[in-house]
Amino acid sequence: MFVGRKIGRADASRVRTASENLFSATSHARMAPGSLTSSPSALSIDRSQPSNRLYRGFTVKLAAIMSPGGPRSALVVNDFVLDLARSGALLPIARWIPTSTDTLIAGGAEGLDILRRIEDALRAAAQTLRDDMIETGVLTPLSSARLAAPVARPGILLSHARAYHSHLAEMEGAAPPPRYPAGFIKNVHAIVGPDAPIRLPRAAPSMVDFEGEVSIVFSRRCHGVSPAEALDHVLGVTIVNDMSARDWVEEMKTFPDRNRMGKQFPTFAPMGPWIVTLDDIADINDLHMTTRVNGEVMQDSRTSDLIWPLSDLISYYSHWYPFEPGDVLTTGSPAGVGYGRDPKRFLEPGDVVEITVDGVGTLSNPIAAES
Repeated sequence: MFVGRKIGRADASRVRTASENLFSATSHARMAPGSLTSSPSALSIDRSQPSNRLYRGFTVKLAAIMSPGGPRSALVVNDFVLDLARSGALLPIARWIPTSTDTLIAGGAEGLDILRRIEDALRAAAQTLRDDMIETGVLTPLSSARLAAPVARPGILLSHARAYHSHLAEMEGAAPPPRYPAGFIKNVHAIVGPDAPIRLPRAAPSMVDFEGEVSIVFSRRCHGVSPAEALDHVLGVTIVNDMSARDWVEEMKTFPDRNRMGKQFPTFAPMGPWIVTLDDIADINDLHMTTRVNGEVMQDSRTSDLIWPLSDLISYYSHWYPFEPGDVLTTGSPAGVGYGRDPKRFLEPGDVVEITVDGVGTLSNPIAAES
C-alpha cells in the first residue's frame, strides 16, 4: 500500500478513467519520426487475454533516477527516461505514483496498472507535449540520465551459490552437483546503481572478481509456495554483479563464512539498470547473459544451464525466507569468473565490467581504488 496515498477501488477506477480519456484524446496524434513511438502497434496493447499471472500485459521498465533528495521512481520508454515525480503537471495520472520505486513495488497491482497507463499516455501524447517534457527535464535521454539501483534497499538480498553446472565445474572440477541449493545473504548496503564505481577494498584489493547474475525482484509476499506458484510472485528481472574478494576462497570448504565475507564489502552489489516486468521476458528459463571486462567476453551463458529451474529455487528458498515486495534473489553465476580462468583475471582500477542480459539491458560499472 502506498505511503501517504492510499488508493482505494473508487480512486483506482477514477485514475483508470482519466488515463483512458487521455489515451483516447491523443491516440491519433501525429508521431514524429524517431520519437518515443516507433510504430503504430506500440500504442496498442491487448489486455483482454485471461491469465493467472499477476501483471499480465505489462511491458514496463521500472527504473530509479538520481536526484538531490535521493533516488526517484522512473519509467524507461525506448531511449528516454520519464521522471515520474516531476511528470504530474503534464501527465496528471502520474500524480498517483510514489516517488520511491520500493514504495511503488509495495503498492502491488494498482500501482503498476497506473504505471502501464502512464506509458500508454506518454506513447500516445502529441509531439509538442513530449517536447515540453524534454525541455523541462521531465523526459531525459537515456544516454544522459543518472540511474540509481532500481531497488535501493531490499529487505532481503539473497544470493544463490553453486548455481550453474558450468560454474560448478570450473570451481570444483568433477564434483557432483549439490543435493540442495545453497544461498547466502548479501549486504544490502553494498548495493550501488549503474555506472557507480566499484571500489577495490583496501583490506583485500588484489583478488577482486566479478560474477554476473540474472536476478529476480518479488512483487508480493512469497512464503511456502510451490514451484507452480513461484513465478506468480515475481515482478520482473534485473541484473546484479555479485562482486567477490577471493582472498579466502581456498578456505571455502573448511571456513565457508570467510569466503562469504569477501562478498560483503561496500559497492560489491551493483544492481540495474532497471527492472523488466516478467511478461516482457520471452523465457526466463533460457535468458542469455554475457559479462565483459574492458569489452572482452568473460562469461557467456544461459539460465537453461542452472542446476535447478528458477521456479524450483524460489519455492525452495520460500520455505525459509518470507520474501516481501521488492526483495531480490540473485540466481548465481555461470562459468567464466576471473578466479576460474587460467591465468586468473582479477579486476584493477580503470577496468569496466558490463553485464548484458538479452531482453533486459546492460549493467555497467567502472572499477576504482577505495578512497
